[in-house]
Formats: sequence, C-alpha cells, structure tokens
Amino acid sequence: MNIVGGRQFVEIPGERTHELPPLLIRPAREANQMERAMQMASHVVESEDMLPPPVIEIAQISEMLEQRKLELALQLVEHYQGLVNQWRLGDSILEWIRQCETTFETRLELRPLLRPDLWPRASRVSFVTLLRDKDVDTQGIEPESAVGMRLAFRQPPPLRCFSDQFLMYLQGKIATTAFETRAQLSPAPNPAFPPERFHFEVVNMAA
Repeated sequence: MNIVGGRQFVEIPGERTHELPPLLIRPAREANQMERAMQMASHVVESEDMLPPPVIEIAQISEMLEQRKLELALQLVEHYQGLVNQWRLGDSILEWIRQCETTFETRLELRPLLRPDLWPRASRVSFVTLLRDKDVDTQGIEPESAVGMRLAFRQPPPLRCFSDQFLMYLQGKIATTAFETRAQLSPAPNPAFPPERFHFEVVNMAA
C-alpha cells in the first residue's frame, strides 16, 4: 500500500496503464416524459392545496392563480428532473462499476484488488473515488450522491409519489446518507486506486 500526501493507494504490480470499460452517461428526460411530469406536478399542486383559494372570484385573480400554479408545477418538475438525472448518473456509474469488476476478474494484476477485506462489493467506494481523482465531468452532479440515489431506489419513483417538501429533502439528504451508509461497510482504511494506472473514456449518450 502506497501513501501519498496522507492518502492511501493500493499497489498494482508493473507499470502498465489499465484500460477500463467506458462510462456511458445516459441522456436527460425526453420531451414527452417532461410533458407527463408537468401533468403530475399540476396534480400535486392541486391535491396538496399549495395555493390559497381566491377571496374574490374574479377573472384577474383566477388568472393569477393559474399562473402561480404553473410556476409551482415547473418548480416541482425542476426538482424532479434533478432527482431523475441524479438517479440516471448513479445507474450509469453502477453499471460501469459492474463492467470494471468483470475487467478486474480477467486480469491477474487486478484480480487481488477484489479481496473482500479491501473493497467490499457493497460499497464500491474505490471506483467512485477514482471518478473523482480522474476529474470526470459528471454534469455538475456529485458522483457520491448519484450512486446513493441509485442505491436508494431501484427505479426512480414517478413524480406523483412525492410531496413537494419530501422531494426537496430527498435530493439533499437521502442520497448522500445512502452512499455514506454503504461506504461505512468498508473496513478502514479504504485505499484508493492510483488514477494514473487507469484509463477509460466517458461517453455522453445524448451526443
């Protein structure tokens, strides 16, 4: 085990750079999906009485309330869009990690790194750390929270399942907590992979 600047890295025999499978990042939601999300968001706004009833039933007030309802629905969709994009990135990362596991199993130099005492499959922390060390563009989303969101949900729940308050809480807290809980399954110390010994492409599927 090598220690560089206070960080611990696993030792990999030889000097070659190992090629890992590409990280395939899935595109954002399509227009028709966004339309359905807007419909569900409008239902949430109405069902939760997020707007006060008008005191006077006049055309101006009704128009104002409809505009406010649209604004609230757009805000909900924006939060939900962020959640889904977070989940999709986490799903892409976990799929990439599974492919990397297969690559490690086929190479004699890398196979010992899969020892349970060094890197439990439950956490997969070392690969997420590798994404950080390689400065991978994750579209402004923290890779840890993305993986946490994917660990928390096998599929992203539809918008109609959320209240507005829980949706905001979910993005900020639950995803991070899910990742940290899994990461704590790794016995300390949890050394990282030396980033200079690995290379992989990042492919944005929307391009």
